[in-house]
Amino acid sequence: MEKSLTVNYQEKPCYDIIFDRSFDGLSGAIKNLGFENRKFAIVTDSNVDKLYSKEVENIISGISGKVIKCVIPAGESNKNLSEIEKIYEQLILEHFDRHDLIIALGGGVVGDMAGYAAATYLRGISFIQIPTTLLAQTDSSIGGKTGVDFKGYKNMIGAFHMPKLVYMNLSTLKSLDERQYISGFAEVMKHGLIKDAEFYTWLIDNLYEICERDIDVLSEMVPRSCDIKRRVVEKDPTEKGDRALLNFGHTLGHAIEKAKNFELMHGECVALGSVAAAYISWKKDMISMEEYYEIRDMFVPFGLPISVEDIDVDEVIKLTKSDKKADSDKIRFILLKKVGKAVTDTTVTDDEMKAALNEILYVENND
Repeated sequence: MEKSLTVNYQEKPCYDIIFDRSFDGLSGAIKNLGFENRKFAIVTDSNVDKLYSKEVENIISGISGKVIKCVIPAGESNKNLSEIEKIYEQLILEHFDRHDLIIALGGGVVGDMAGYAAATYLRGISFIQIPTTLLAQTDSSIGGKTGVDFKGYKNMIGAFHMPKLVYMNLSTLKSLDERQYISGFAEVMKHGLIKDAEFYTWLIDNLYEICERDIDVLSEMVPRSCDIKRRVVEKDPTEKGDRALLNFGHTLGHAIEKAKNFELMHGECVALGSVAAAYISWKKDMISMEEYYEIRDMFVPFGLPISVEDIDVDEVIKLTKSDKKADSDKIRFILLKKVGKAVTDTTVTDDEMKAALNEILYVENND
């Protein structure tokens, strides 16, 4: 089944995204990069470690000089500098040098942390991504963004550091619990909403198969979603322009995530933020009322939330001011002109955000 996409950086091929249904091609892909007989550090979390570490280690051990494993506690709350320090310490004790390789095996937290460790250890060593969640496969593993949270503020410390390879075993999606799988789907929906109306319609038409995790449908959905992100990051690798469109749903989504003390999953907050952004788009006469309600309601059959309880609206708005997406004290909001067409808007007011947040609270209170 193996197929691939090539991601360019500064108009030159930078790394491949390989889509497979097993890990069988991994050692060959790493060997092709020239890392044979080098030291490998598998960075993973305590959940993924039990599922896939041994299998991956067995597959790559034949081409490596030595394989070590750095296991971080699972969960967003552990995406911090103190856990990064532990990775540094293991790399130092095992004498890793600039010719060795870090392997990120896991979801978005693992990928961000392993990538940041790679970007900063010895001023930068190589790493590859092996994303095992839907969110990581379709979003965070692509584009070279790495980072950690700081005192609860998401991704405030980070670096752009491109991987040498992204290797996806789509069968790993079968091991996700339902909530985590559906959370990742919010980013897939986002890609259709901002850039590809035809893909968005395809997602709705394949609703049942997507929810059932039909491997043939996933084998079409994941590459199509990745290709949308690839096209965006190639045009704007360091987020000076169009790449900001990928933040649709994230401005209020990140604020809700922090206000709820990370009780909600990232994708759930992206869905809530997307509904709020679509509401603001309607109120600014960018989309019609009918389009807003269609967008809002399509999150429901996929199991994503369109309402939230127990948030302080004023606190959420205050948190948006601390978001790294703020630009000279202006909030860079991503809004919709239509399905498949997103734009950046710096004119969204606190009152407009408050109305949107009250809208998603209002729905909950009237169920």
